[in-house]
Amino acid sequence: MALGLIPAAVWAQSSNFTLNAKVGTESSPAKAYLVYNLSDKRIIDSASVNKGVFQFKGTVAEPVGAEVILDHKGVGLTKMRSLDVLRLYIDKGDINIAGNDSIKTAIITGSKVNDDQKKYDDLVAGPNKAMMAVNKEYYAAPEDKKKEQYFIDSLQARFDKANEEKRMLLKQFIETNPHSFIGLEQLMDLAGNIVDAPTITPLYNSLATDVQNTPSGLEFKKILEIANTTSIGAMAPVFTQNDVNDKPVNLTDFHGKYVLVDFWASWCGPCRGENPNVVKAYDQYKDKNFTVLGVSLDRPGKKDDWVAAIKADGLAWTQISDLKFWDNDVAKLYGIKSIPQNYLLDPSGKIIGKNLRGDELNKKLATLFN
Repeated sequence: MALGLIPAAVWAQSSNFTLNAKVGTESSPAKAYLVYNLSDKRIIDSASVNKGVFQFKGTVAEPVGAEVILDHKGVGLTKMRSLDVLRLYIDKGDINIAGNDSIKTAIITGSKVNDDQKKYDDLVAGPNKAMMAVNKEYYAAPEDKKKEQYFIDSLQARFDKANEEKRMLLKQFIETNPHSFIGLEQLMDLAGNIVDAPTITPLYNSLATDVQNTPSGLEFKKILEIANTTSIGAMAPVFTQNDVNDKPVNLTDFHGKYVLVDFWASWCGPCRGENPNVVKAYDQYKDKNFTVLGVSLDRPGKKDDWVAAIKADGLAWTQISDLKFWDNDVAKLYGIKSIPQNYLLDPSGKIIGKNLRGDELNKKLATLFN
C-alpha cells in the first residue's frame, strides 16, 4: 500500500513477495506450510525448517489472506492433531515473522497491510466483544428461553447496536486510512451477500483510487453497480426468461400491476419455508392488482424437481428459470448471491421494497391495498 497512487497495472507487475520466518530452534523433520487462495485455486506451499528458519516466495496481484502452519514433528498437514497456525496477509515485498516456540504467537513486521489489520482489530475490539457476548448468551440459554420473543428481541437489539458501532468505526478507519487494503476487505465483509447500496457506496468512494483499482476493488465495484441499479427507488432491470412450458416471459408483461419478483429454488430449504408466507400474501391480494413472479435457481437437468416443488408448495403464479443454478441470468442481473430474496415493484416497474419476508411482506402490501 506504500505505492500510493501508482496505477494498479504497475502494482500488478511488481507483486513478488518473500516471507522470512524465525520461530524456535527446530530443524528437520519439522516443516512449514503456507496456505492461501489464488484465483479460486487453493495453494499449499511447503518449506523445510532449519534451526527455526524457513522462507516462502511467491507472486500475488494484491494482498491475500493466508495461513502459515508450523508442523513441529513433520507428520504432514493431514495428520496434525492440532495446528500451530498464524493468520496474516501476504503482499509484495518482504514480510518477517519472529517467535519463540509457537508461530501462533509470533510477531509480524515489515508489512503495512498486516500493521493495518492489527490497527483495525484494535479499533473494533469493543463491538466485536459485545457481539460475541450476545452469541455466547444465546447459545448458553435453555431451549425454552430461546423461544421467548422478548429474549430474542433484546439480544438482537444489543447485537444491532454493536454492529452499528462497528460500521461507524469502519467508516472512521476508511476515512483516516484511505490507502489501506484492509478498509476494502472489511467493507466487502460488511456488505455481505445482500448489499445495502446507499450505505456501502459512499464508503467505497472514500477509498483511495489505488485500493479501488485492485482486482478485488474492481470486482466489488461491479457488485456495487448492480446493487445501485436494484436499490429501492430504481427502475427494476428488465429481463426475459422461459416459464415451465418453455414460453418466454418478460418483466414488462407485468407492468400495470404490483409484482413481487421472488428468487428461490426447489433445493433451498429457507425458500421452501418462506413459500407459505408468499402464498398467503398472493391469495389475499391477487384480486387487488398484485401478483408474484417466481425466478428459480434450480440446477441443470432438474426441471422435474422445480415443477414438483411448484406443485407441492401451491405456487399458483408464473414461474421462470433457465435451470443454470447460480448462473441464472436474471439472478446475475440482480446480483443475487443468496436466496430467498425478493423485490416488490410498483405498476411502473419501480422497486418499492426488498427482501420482504413473513409479516413484513403482508405489512407492506397492507399499506398499498388497505
